[in-house]
Amino acid sequence: MANVMDTLRGRGFVKQTVYEDDLYKLLGSESVAFYIGFDPTADSLHVGHFMQLIAMKHMQDAGHRPIILIGGGTAAIGDPSGKTDMRKMMTRETIDYHVECFKKQMSKFISFEGDNGAIIVNNADWLLGLNYLEFIRDIGVHFSVNEMLRAKCFETRLERGLSFLEFNYMLMQGYDFLYLFKKYGCALELGGDDQWSNILAGANLIRVKEKKPAYAMTFTLLTTSEGKKMGKTEKGAVWLDETKTSPYEFYQYWRNVADDDVEKCLKLLTFIPLERIEELVKYRDERMNAAKEVLAFELTKLVHGEAKAAEAQSMAKAAFGGGGNLPEKDVNIDNPTIINVLVSAGICASNGEARRLVQQGGISINDEKVTSFDALVSDGDIVHKGKKIHVKINLK
Repeated sequence: MANVMDTLRGRGFVKQTVYEDDLYKLLGSESVAFYIGFDPTADSLHVGHFMQLIAMKHMQDAGHRPIILIGGGTAAIGDPSGKTDMRKMMTRETIDYHVECFKKQMSKFISFEGDNGAIIVNNADWLLGLNYLEFIRDIGVHFSVNEMLRAKCFETRLERGLSFLEFNYMLMQGYDFLYLFKKYGCALELGGDDQWSNILAGANLIRVKEKKPAYAMTFTLLTTSEGKKMGKTEKGAVWLDETKTSPYEFYQYWRNVADDDVEKCLKLLTFIPLERIEELVKYRDERMNAAKEVLAFELTKLVHGEAKAAEAQSMAKAAFGGGGNLPEKDVNIDNPTIINVLVSAGICASNGEARRLVQQGGISINDEKVTSFDALVSDGDIVHKGKKIHVKINLK
């Protein structure tokens, strides 16, 4: 089988590994069970998670078996990596709800069928029942406090104060890897490079305690050319859940990335062949806009489906003067509330119909549901009536 490490390196994923030559041989010779952990701190995945899912799919397509670990247990503590403050505690009910949301979203990208079908596990199933004294005796004995204090993941928190609760996080994540190794034969943990210390600790724990090989690999973080994390807007994170970030907003985020970030995003977040990517980003001038449109469309298609990607693209072109197939209506009124605009543009036959549709949640502006009769429409806004009527409003 093709060696997936060549694919991951070629597309810019790989940041750090250990026992690299042995891992390369292993990935090229047999199917390897591997895992990536996801902290269920929200009810939706975001763009940062999406990059991990793409890496997971590359691995699965090469014949390896994904184990999706939902941190239902470790989320009760909170990972201190890169954090300046202790994370707010979550109830078990909240965590369980987030776990279910994650499972639903992940099933869009990862196959759960076949010999290397993915499995989802929740570390709450084995962490919440641990006997602490037994855990510290059997697992804690293999961790050096001196080495832990030098770990990069604790650097920021040591300056502000690191609780002993959070200090346990590395032990818990290391134990996760050991548990998955023993139960599923999982020999490799993958994750973002900010997780390097935790991932390496797990691989070392297996090698020391089980006397068998285990491997760690981290990926480059999804950052802009300026070093800032991608996937943030004025409204907050760019989510995969369309009720949090609409397909139109999602499309527009990628359509507006900086020129210097387009090639990285195409390589890390799409499955477009490298030869085509090289052709798309060859010209560092206005022709880069075509590459941005490809990036935005491909990502929106992956997350929300081709129909919604096409609709978002059409809306964007219509809204920003690039053509598209949306009808336009000129509206000449002094008070452009949504009710007045709906009637003046002929989208609704009467004020009564307009009010009823707003109450029923059937009207949106730029893909955001209208909840107030007094919501204002701006020039160039796209008003939606249900799923089939979309009109660009030109205020006169």
